[in-house]
Amino acid sequence: MKTVLVTGANGQLGNSLRQLSGKYPRFNFLFTDVDTLDLCNKEVVCSFVQTHAVDYIVNCAAYTAVDKAEDDIDLCTRINRDAVRYLGEAASIVGARVIHISTDYVFDGTNFRPYIETDRTCPVSVYGRTKLEGEIALQEVCTDAVIIRTAWLYSEYGNNFVKTVLRLGKERDELRFIFDQIGSPTYAGDLAIAILEVIKQGEDDAYCPGIYHFSGEGVCSWYDFTVKIIQLAGLTPRVVPIETKDYPVRAPRPHYSVLNKRKIKETYGLIIPHWEESLRNCLERLFL
Repeated sequence: MKTVLVTGANGQLGNSLRQLSGKYPRFNFLFTDVDTLDLCNKEVVCSFVQTHAVDYIVNCAAYTAVDKAEDDIDLCTRINRDAVRYLGEAASIVGARVIHISTDYVFDGTNFRPYIETDRTCPVSVYGRTKLEGEIALQEVCTDAVIIRTAWLYSEYGNNFVKTVLRLGKERDELRFIFDQIGSPTYAGDLAIAILEVIKQGEDDAYCPGIYHFSGEGVCSWYDFTVKIIQLAGLTPRVVPIETKDYPVRAPRPHYSVLNKRKIKETYGLIIPHWEESLRNCLERLFL
């Protein structure tokens, strides 16, 4: 039985992997977070991976407070770059494979078509820059890693955009959301299935390292996403579209972060649901 280490297990994606892990009895899962594994300590990471004879590392851990990162550069760098390197170095020592989760923020958002994996990276925030540095660091020490860039992640776990809209929709008569930032919402449960499929196929000699893109099918703005959440939840506030300039934030966001998913679909035979279908599934779980 192969051992799969999942870091950042208390987050959205980590919890989604935990929820699905029972469907993969061929693997022994170790779910860790900051309280059980300090990823910023190189010696601790290496010892843990060796002691537990880890075969796969799924790194869901990240510093994701995008605005706060602009002033908290040191911690953001240690988590998004240094810790990723330590995991890669530990994996190389024991011959483990790393599946690392990255972000659309490695791009500047000025594209006119969905980003492919080989497009030029140009992050415009500390968060995006450190995530890109993490990708580079991992590839330097672990040549057979799988890096999956994703975007607009939400789930029934933790704090995220969908749960924020649901809360505000019950508290206010009017919601104002940006219409000139375009992307593809990604349900963490869908991404978790994709990750587990990569691992499963890896055991069937179909593992293919490299950078991949994964998000929900279809595109929308934050405004469109909000309207659909409100509709499906049966709430009644008016949703008003606004421009990015009307909602100033500390860190700039990509205006266009649609990801082309052809590579991961063709390589691993994935069928990715449309974002509206996955949103319905998430809301059904939330309202159970």
